[in-house]
Amino acid sequence: MNWKIEQIWVKPVDGNLTNVVVTAAWRCNGEQTADGKTYGGTCYGTASFSPADPADFIDLSNLTESDVLNWVWNSGIDKVATEASVQQQIDDQITPAIVVPPLPWAV
Repeated sequence: MNWKIEQIWVKPVDGNLTNVVVTAAWRCNGEQTADGKTYGGTCYGTASFSPADPADFIDLSNLTESDVLNWVWNSGIDKVATEASVQQQIDDQITPAIVVPPLPWAV
């Protein structure tokens, strides 16, 4: 699975801190090849964060995608469940529960 932060929103000033990340848009993508075809799934959402703790604050210029992803997962976004949902999307494409056969009288 591939997790990405696609956008962040910052509060320009929060007490003595500047450019405090308050929300992040995230995406989890998955891909699998089966029978010579590539199948994919995705989940997307946003996570909002508690007020910044000055003791743990990371300046925007030093912030990494890994930092923000950890905040996303710590905010209540269930990493395991999200990845399972993406995998289920892929599995449903590989082995659909319902298919549309040709009409027998139209052959």
